[in-house]
Amino acid sequence: MDQAAHMNAPLSQPLIRLLLWTGVLSLLVRTWIGATFPITGDEAYFYWWGVYPDWGYYDHPPMAGWAIAAMVKLFGDTTFAMRIPALLLPTALGAALWWGFSSVDREKTAWAIVLFWLTPINWLNALITTDTPLIFWSVLSISTLVRAEQRARQDRTTYALHALSGLFLGLAFLSKYFAVVIGLAYFAYFMAFRRERCLGFSLLVLAATPGPLINLWWNMGHGWANIMFNVYNRNQGEVFAWHKPALYLLTWVYLLTPGFVWFAWKERRAMAAFIRQHKLLATLIVVPLTFFALIAIKKVVGLHWVLNFYPLFFVWLAFALPVTQVKRTSQWMAVFLGAHLVALAVMYSTQLSDWKNVKIYPEIVRSYRTQELLAQVQAPNTVLMATSYTPASIYGQTLKTYVPVFGIGSFHARQDDLLVNFADFDGKTLRIIGFSQPNLDEYRTYFDSVSLITVSQDGVPFYAVEGKNFKWTVYRDIVLKDIFQKRHQIPSWLPMTGCPFCQHYCGEVRCSNLSDSAD
Repeated sequence: MDQAAHMNAPLSQPLIRLLLWTGVLSLLVRTWIGATFPITGDEAYFYWWGVYPDWGYYDHPPMAGWAIAAMVKLFGDTTFAMRIPALLLPTALGAALWWGFSSVDREKTAWAIVLFWLTPINWLNALITTDTPLIFWSVLSISTLVRAEQRARQDRTTYALHALSGLFLGLAFLSKYFAVVIGLAYFAYFMAFRRERCLGFSLLVLAATPGPLINLWWNMGHGWANIMFNVYNRNQGEVFAWHKPALYLLTWVYLLTPGFVWFAWKERRAMAAFIRQHKLLATLIVVPLTFFALIAIKKVVGLHWVLNFYPLFFVWLAFALPVTQVKRTSQWMAVFLGAHLVALAVMYSTQLSDWKNVKIYPEIVRSYRTQELLAQVQAPNTVLMATSYTPASIYGQTLKTYVPVFGIGSFHARQDDLLVNFADFDGKTLRIIGFSQPNLDEYRTYFDSVSLITVSQDGVPFYAVEGKNFKWTVYRDIVLKDIFQKRHQIPSWLPMTGCPFCQHYCGEVRCSNLSDSAD
C-alpha cells in the first residue's frame, strides 16, 4: 500500500472503538457534572446576559449571552440548559478537527482527537463561559482555513473556504477579544509564507470584519465598556513577578498533561522537524504561544485564555510521532486523567458537612443552599442586594430577579453600570447580604436608619444590613462618583454616542462631575 492510500485507509476497529468510548464516556461525565454541580458566580453573571440579549455586555462581546438565551428558550430556564453548549463543546471540536485534518491522514487525525479527548479539562469542564463560543468558532475557523490551504488550486471553492474561515473568525471575535490572536497568526502566515494567496486572505479579512464593526458600534453607544474593562481597568497595577511566567509554563504542563509533555520533549527532534515543514500549523501555535508568553511577563495568564488554539498541540504530536509513540502518550494521559476521575468520585461521595473545615465552606453553603438562605433574608417590600457580583448573580439567578451590587464593587462584572439605575430604589428599604459582619456606620449615610440581621445556614453565619429609606442622591454623590472616577474615565479621543452609566447618573453622554449631576 502506498503512502497516500495508507493515509486515507479506513480506521481500524480498535481505534474506532477507542474514539467512541473516549468521546461517549467523557460526554457522560460532563453531563453528570453539568446536571449536579451548582451554578458558579460567573455562570450566574452570564445568565443575565441571556435574560437581556444585547449586542454586547460590559466585560465581553455578546456570543455567550446569545448562546445562553437560545438554550434557555429552547430547553427551559435551568442551569443544565445553560450548560448544554459547554457539554457538547469537546465533541464538536473533535468533529471540527476531523473535518480539517482527516483528508491529510485519517489515522493520525483520529489519534489527535483521542489525545485531545483524554485531557482532564475535556471530562471535567461542564461550565458555560465566554470561552465556550470563542473556542468553538476559533477551532472551526482554523479547520476551515486548513481545508482551504490543502487545495492546490485557487478556485471558487478555495476562496469560499477562506471567506468561511473569516466568517467564523468574526464570530469568535464576537465571543471574546482573544480571537484577535488567531487573526494575528493568520496575518503572519499569509505575509510570511503565502503571499501568492493574498486574495484569499483579503476575502478572509472581509468576511471577518462585521464582527469587529458590530463590537465597535456597540461600544460607542455604551461608554466603551469592553475597552475600559479589557484594556484599562483590569490591567491597573500589573507589574513583573517571576511567578507569573512560571505559572504560564505550569499551565501548559497541566493542560497538555505531564505524559504529553514528556513524550514531546523526548521526541523533540521529530516534533521540531515536523513543525518546520508545516508552516500553517507552526504559525497557529507559535504566534499565540508567544503572545501569551509576553503577557505572562506582567500578568497571570488564566488557564482558559489559551484554549482556542490548545487542540492544535495534539494534532502536532499525533502527526509528528509514530503511532506506537502516540499510543504510549495516550496511555500516560489516561493515567493522569484517571487520577482526576478518582478525585471527582471522592468529592461526589462527600456530604456538605464534610467540608466544614475548608476555607471556602461559606461559599459552598451559599452555592448549595441558596434557596434556603434567601428564604431567611427575603421580606415583603424589600429590595435584596449583595456586596459583590458573585453572590449578587447567584442570588438573582435563584430568585429569577436581578440583584444589584451595593457599593463600589470590583473592576470585574460591572453589568450593573449598564442595567441598574439606583434612582429607582430611592426611598425604598434595602437588604444587603454579605459574608462578614458589616460595620453599620459605613451604611448610615445612605439611609434614615440601618439595622443588622444575622442568619445561620448549615452552621455558617450570614449578615444582612437592612437600610430604610434609601437616599439616592447621597449614594450618587459618594459611591457613583467614586465608580465614575475609577471605572469610567473614558479617553476623550474615543467617539461616543451613548454611555448608560453616565446617562443614568448625570444625564449626559460624558459626565464631568457626578457631584454636580441633577436628580
